[in-house]
Amino acid sequence: MLSAQRREVLLEKLRDEGRIVARESAAQLGVTEDMIRRDLRELAAAGLLQRVYGGALPASPAVVDVAARTAVAPDGKRRVAAAAATRITEGSVAVIDGGTTALAVVAALPRDLRATVVTHSPAVAVALIEHRAVTVELIGGRLYRHSMVACGSVALDSIREVRADMFFMGVTGVHAEAGLTTGDREEAAMKRAFAAHAGDTYVLASSEKIGAASPFEVIPLGEVSAVITDAETGPALDALADIDVPIVRA
Repeated sequence: MLSAQRREVLLEKLRDEGRIVARESAAQLGVTEDMIRRDLRELAAAGLLQRVYGGALPASPAVVDVAARTAVAPDGKRRVAAAAATRITEGSVAVIDGGTTALAVVAALPRDLRATVVTHSPAVAVALIEHRAVTVELIGGRLYRHSMVACGSVALDSIREVRADMFFMGVTGVHAEAGLTTGDREEAAMKRAFAAHAGDTYVLASSEKIGAASPFEVIPLGEVSAVITDAETGPALDALADIDVPIVRA
């Protein structure tokens, strides 16, 4: 079998089963594990999968920049955002992450809501201008243009002063084995810091993120209050339920 044919078989296996185990694939295809690992490296370099220990998982389509993300699952993000927005109550302090789903959360908030929102996203802060009863605390730092959020040591220092009721976290992957993941190390550090200073952490996960993975782990699934998703039943969602991850259906 040619290498191109072998890689197509691997991608088909990933689509059908949601994962690739290098040892099993090598046995099934009659090749060495080294050949499979080389195939996985090249497929990962092309953005077609995410390598993990022992094999690979589906790559998240949400790792593109924030402008491109606006075209990814907009209806699903609105449903997730609407479900999330109902949890921000009068007088509460909520941290809202950056990203397109976070902007949809702002759009779903009642205009007369009285609350405090903490964010490191300039776009989220600007979107809250029309919510005149919402106090906006903007975390500053080095602007990460890919996602349009502030990151770095200055931002992390500011988070230490935050005490929030809830954190609405954006991620690029939610997987029962890989956990909560994102595409950038510094963004992962910001998300961990916010989660550590919030009473509840809710994960905003439209359906394309369920069962997908990215390079950097954020926090274990056991530390979140719930995953809010519009995903319907399927193996990836069932796997989360099997490990007792609370799921809120949007």
